[in-house]
Amino acid sequence: MKIRKSKITFNAPVVLGIVGISFVATLLGYLTGDITSRVLFTTYRSALWSPMTWIRAFTHIFGHADWAHFVGNMSYLLLLGPMLEEKYGSKTLAGVVAVTAVATSLVNYILFPNVMLCGASGVVFAFILLSSFTSFKQGEIPLTFILVAVFFIGQQILEGVFVRDNISNLSHIIGGIIGGFLGYGFNVRTEK
Repeated sequence: MKIRKSKITFNAPVVLGIVGISFVATLLGYLTGDITSRVLFTTYRSALWSPMTWIRAFTHIFGHADWAHFVGNMSYLLLLGPMLEEKYGSKTLAGVVAVTAVATSLVNYILFPNVMLCGASGVVFAFILLSSFTSFKQGEIPLTFILVAVFFIGQQILEGVFVRDNISNLSHIIGGIIGGFLGYGFNVRTEK
C-alpha cells in the first residue's frame, strides 16, 4: 500500500489573516499592559478628525480583552470562516468583515460614548448568520437561518436586557443582522 504525502494548505487567507493579526494584537496587549490595545485595537469615542479614530474602527476586531476572549472568537472564525471563504471568496468575505467592523464601531461610538469596544464578536455573529445561507435556494428562507437568528440574536437581546457584564450584546446583534442581510443578498443575487 502506498502512503500519500499530505501538505498543509493556506486554505482561507482572510480568516487565517484575522487569526494571525488577532494573536499578535492580543499578545502585544498582554506584553504592554494593554497600551497597544488602547492605542490600536480598541474603538471608543475620540475626535472624528483623528485618523486613529477611523483606523481603530477597523482594527478593534483584532484586539481581545484576554486569552479566553481571543480563543472563543477565533474558534468560531476558524470553524465557520473557511466554508464561507470558499463559498463567497476572499474578497467578499473581507468586505463582510470590514462592514461589520465599521458598523459595530460606529454604533458603539454613537450609543456608548464611554465604552471601549474590542474583539471580533460582531464578525463571529455575522459569520454565524451568513453560514446559515450556505445551502440557499431561490424563493426560500432556510429554517436553519430562522432558528439560528432566534437562538443567537434572541439570546443576545435577553442577555443585553437582563445580564450586566462587559459583553457588547449590541455588537453581536449588529453582526448577526449584517450576516443575515448579506447572506440573503449574496444568494438572491447569485441565484438569478
